[in-house]
Amino acid sequence: MNRDLLRDLYATVAAALLVAAAAVVGTVIEHRHGTLYVNWPPLFARWEPHIGPGTPAALAVAAAVVVYGPSLAARLPWRVLLLAAWGTAMAWTWSLALVDGWQRGVAGRLTTREEYLRVIGRFHDIPGTLRDFTHHILEGSPDYWPAHVAGHPPGATLTFVLLDRTGLGGGAWAGAWCITVGTTAAVAVLIGVRALAGEALARHAAPFLVLAPAAVWVGTSADGYFSAVAAWAVAFLALAVTGSRPGAAGLASGLLFGLTVYLSYGLTLFAVIAGAVLVLGTRRLRPLPFLLAGLAVVPVAFTVAGFDWWEAYPLLVRRYYQGIGGARPYSYWIWANLACTVVIVGPATVAGLRRAAATVIPSVRARVPATPETRLAVLVFATLAALLVADVSGMSKAETERIWLPFAMWLLPACAYLTRPRAWLTAQAVLALLVNHLLLTGW
Repeated sequence: MNRDLLRDLYATVAAALLVAAAAVVGTVIEHRHGTLYVNWPPLFARWEPHIGPGTPAALAVAAAVVVYGPSLAARLPWRVLLLAAWGTAMAWTWSLALVDGWQRGVAGRLTTREEYLRVIGRFHDIPGTLRDFTHHILEGSPDYWPAHVAGHPPGATLTFVLLDRTGLGGGAWAGAWCITVGTTAAVAVLIGVRALAGEALARHAAPFLVLAPAAVWVGTSADGYFSAVAAWAVAFLALAVTGSRPGAAGLASGLLFGLTVYLSYGLTLFAVIAGAVLVLGTRRLRPLPFLLAGLAVVPVAFTVAGFDWWEAYPLLVRRYYQGIGGARPYSYWIWANLACTVVIVGPATVAGLRRAAATVIPSVRARVPATPETRLAVLVFATLAALLVADVSGMSKAETERIWLPFAMWLLPACAYLTRPRAWLTAQAVLALLVNHLLLTGW
């Protein structure tokens, strides 16, 4: 066994021990004090071994990607690879969701008490509801919003309102939307990695983006949809700062970044990733006017309609501490959140991050020109930095297997450094299948 592989295994064992420690310590805390508000620490899930109609498909997709994924990713024409990645990511995510059955796994996920679809009827007058939105964030206010609605800017809920208005109402259509749009994040990340670090590394990363354990939570949660919007914002920015059409790509990136921060307050931290993309770009100044113009559109539209983001966010912080967020112990979740992250990105990403560090640190010390490998490392470590800021903030205590999906998508490309892809893909698939079949996840 070569030294690099041995170090990879050390890193994955350490990550596994972190998850085990979070499970043991969390179980003790929950049994003694009941302050974690999760049934199977550190995940928001409960122990319920089961199989379902999606089980055969999930096994088949996993086997096909492990056996054929690396070779197809290496030789398919680029555009065909992108379509294949999206199609396979959808097949993997749908099959995992259907392990829980149609109603429990897809159609009913976004209709529960705290979810977005519960308030569709209150948006019959959209401008009026937006003007009144902040008056219902705090618990104790008249008709206060459910947790997820209060915890996000109204762009999240408005998405499902508009789906309903177009005739695609109900939990089934909402679930299908989140899976269909959410799985395009894999395509966006491939495009971004290719623009910033070269096609070879993007091709190496492709099977891991498709077969990510994160798919367990992409199907079905609104955060899967948020992940795709944020991923495309970064991808268009990468095209803008490296390509020949900085205007169109910069404008598209700005529009999507603007939408991103009206889907989730926490995704403002994507500014860190955007900063890394600008640093890596060869034409970083040309798209800036277009980026800023696009970035203004969604905030101006919501502000004119009557919603004040800056008024709403402090109210959200108060609402967070009114509920179980205020009871959950920071001292546990500041490290248990990272254990949740290990589960959604899988052991291959842990090993990939170790290799990324081994690549970038010597290059920085030697001050050698950036290679594609070091450029990719800058991107994934900027993502890791944004995630750590979210962790330290204390506004993401628990449920980060769902909340941090947008960040997870930009950690997965670290798998491009791995030299035995089939073995690592097997580990990724086994983890996702075990989680989905042994636990009933909350999202």
